[in-house]
Amino acid sequence: MTTRRIRGAALAAALAGAVTACSAPGGGAADAGAAADSVVIGVASEPDTLSPLLGYGKDGNSKIFDGLLARDADLKLKPALAKALPEVGDGGRRYTFTLRDNVKFSDGEPLTADDVVYTYDTVLDDKTNNTAKSELDAIKDVEAKDDHQVVFTLKYPYAGFAARTVLPIVPEHIAGKQDPNTGSFNTKPVGTGPYVLTGWSKGEKLTFKANPDYWGGEPKVKKLTMAIIADDDVRATRLRSGDLDGAVLPPNLAATFKNDDSRKTYEATSYDFRAVTLPTENEVTGDTAIRRALDLAVDREAMVEQILDGAGRPAYGPLPLDDPWYAKGIDRPQNLGQAKKTLDEAGWKTGKDGIRAKDGRRAAFTLYYPAGDKVRQDHALAYASDAKKAGIDVQVESAGWEVIEPRMKHDAVLAGFGSTGDPDFGLYTLLHSSLAGDGFNNMARYDNPAVDRALDTGRRSQDPKDRKAAYDTLQRELVKNPGYTFLTHIDHMYVLADRWDGLTTQVEPHEHGFASGPWWNVEDWQPKK
Repeated sequence: MTTRRIRGAALAAALAGAVTACSAPGGGAADAGAAADSVVIGVASEPDTLSPLLGYGKDGNSKIFDGLLARDADLKLKPALAKALPEVGDGGRRYTFTLRDNVKFSDGEPLTADDVVYTYDTVLDDKTNNTAKSELDAIKDVEAKDDHQVVFTLKYPYAGFAARTVLPIVPEHIAGKQDPNTGSFNTKPVGTGPYVLTGWSKGEKLTFKANPDYWGGEPKVKKLTMAIIADDDVRATRLRSGDLDGAVLPPNLAATFKNDDSRKTYEATSYDFRAVTLPTENEVTGDTAIRRALDLAVDREAMVEQILDGAGRPAYGPLPLDDPWYAKGIDRPQNLGQAKKTLDEAGWKTGKDGIRAKDGRRAAFTLYYPAGDKVRQDHALAYASDAKKAGIDVQVESAGWEVIEPRMKHDAVLAGFGSTGDPDFGLYTLLHSSLAGDGFNNMARYDNPAVDRALDTGRRSQDPKDRKAAYDTLQRELVKNPGYTFLTHIDHMYVLADRWDGLTTQVEPHEHGFASGPWWNVEDWQPKK
């Protein structure tokens, strides 16, 4: 999935009006002659916390921590802190892991099975503010048999459980002495990973140094800086100026580096989709006819070509078209005629201004997108344009998440989701009614008993045919009663200085840039000779 090319025509290189007066986050210019043992990456956002107890790194690729298992370039599970893949017994209800010998945390203390038990027990504790704990619902008990052996006992067989054990392990001797929700470990973590955090200036940058005692060998890249730059245009400008070695960019901005011989472009396919949340408690978006009409009115193909410059795919649901769990036959082109008919039949009549109304209520609602995110802005504007053709007035507004989050219950949001691996990973938290309004889980507060049943079957069944049938049912239910308007699946684009060997990408989740990208394996990079 690594490429030197960008699909589609390159846009004009000039970025008029972009902010350029920024200091170098890594303390120096990132030109072609710079040392290959230091790298400065521009990313769009930073974590809220660096504690796995609160969800950081739960899907792997943390540079500070390791899980029992990890994923390779093809997303296959491989041993990390464990010596080998787990031994599975009791019909899929027991998983036994044996730890590597002589692994140490970066403070010099040894890793033991007690650290593993502490990590999982704390994540699952109701007092811990981890909104992802439902992902570990299958766990009944975690037990240390001795210093090097850990046994997980499950309540029910869970097909995706091994992949959940990429969860980073934390040191009980430090984290166990603090409140997991408020302790200093959240910003000053200690782990077993290839890098050690050396500084965190909130909203500006995080800096890391290579861990000389890393069990996998000391990395060749000795210093890693993640510069937090929310605005897409500013990231591109700072990359062009040499302030950054690399950056995550939207496709249209990545295309402006097409003819730059000193940099390479990397493209990763993903499960990352853009969708509009349609809150059920909003009197307009809560109407199933409105939601179905919006699903029919949207031109997904045009969004892929015009917004993503071809670097993506139409999204007809939460799973991408080429996923083996994708339900065949749910592809649907824009159909404005059917959208209008759906609204007519539901009593939404067109007014003099072209906007429909029912019982004195206009078919109008607000759609927020996060400020500085050009891709979401363009999706939101295209969505509003398509909706208006069907007689629905969508008012697009930008704001920071501190403004958006309190409004998610009633207002629509141009959101992004998507998880790699087992379909349970992304779908359960997106759609299950038990998680409605739980932070960013089930943002639409979607409640569909048929979907809940399908999710529960998919999570608990060991039979691949039963699971496939359940997820097929789920996807067809989302066509009949959509809680979101799914728009596109996005290919992630990265541009980096051409100074290293060993760079590649994985199929990526929604959460990318900070943990995913060509730097997912930065500890394995080698300077070019």
